Amino acid sequence: MLEDICQLARQAGLEIMKIYTAEQPARVEHKADNSPVTDADMAAHHVILAGLKVLSPDIPVLSEESPTPWEQRQHWQRYWLVDPLDGTKEFIHRNGEFTVNIALIDNGVPVAGVVYAPASDLMYLAAEGKAWKEEQGVRTQIQVQEAHPPLVVVSRSHGDAELQEYLHQLGEHQTVAVGSSLKFCLVAEGQAQLYPRFGPTNIWDTGAGHAVAMAAGAHITDWQGNTLDYTPRESFLNPGFRVTLY
Repeated sequence: MLEDICQLARQAGLEIMKIYTAEQPARVEHKADNSPVTDADMAAHHVILAGLKVLSPDIPVLSEESPTPWEQRQHWQRYWLVDPLDGTKEFIHRNGEFTVNIALIDNGVPVAGVVYAPASDLMYLAAEGKAWKEEQGVRTQIQVQEAHPPLVVVSRSHGDAELQEYLHQLGEHQTVAVGSSLKFCLVAEGQAQLYPRFGPTNIWDTGAGHAVAMAAGAHITDWQGNTLDYTPRESFLNPGFRVTLY
């Protein structure tokens, strides 16, 4: 099914790029939490929802653009977790650092995931404990890599004082700012060694990237050392977390 999910992510990416490259700027609205949503988010959402309904009609879907009420999902053990367009701010700013994210959650664990960056036609995928990167039609297996000093990847759109204090105490390191779930993927492919996050995220922001990074050998834990868990709960918010090699 992983190949089908990759194809579905590409189809969603095509819809996003139609709007991204159009002469008219994308229409931007704001949701209740003040986060932006565009026509591209919704176009990708509808493509993915329709595709998953055909591919796996028995597995429910939780998408950022149609969050399922708690009463319906509280007993889910297996479900698709979707962010049709992660990095909407990057999309609006037209820097190309946005992704399509589809993850399969099984008993709280992201067991498979696809992260597709349509602006660069870059695909990351993971299943059964292995992760790959596909670029220009060539697919290679990826895994985490040590480096000294480590490269720390941070959010392009969400900086905070806690992060600055953490980096100050970290010792020798380099940083790079990147948008969307590509931060997980940079650790997964060995380009970066650490992704610390203190600011808010939702589970659909992290599920697919978590699957890819974990399959490549990374550890994704909260600041108390507990692995990020996707077992249904009423809130969609993640705790702060870090993606590391150890």
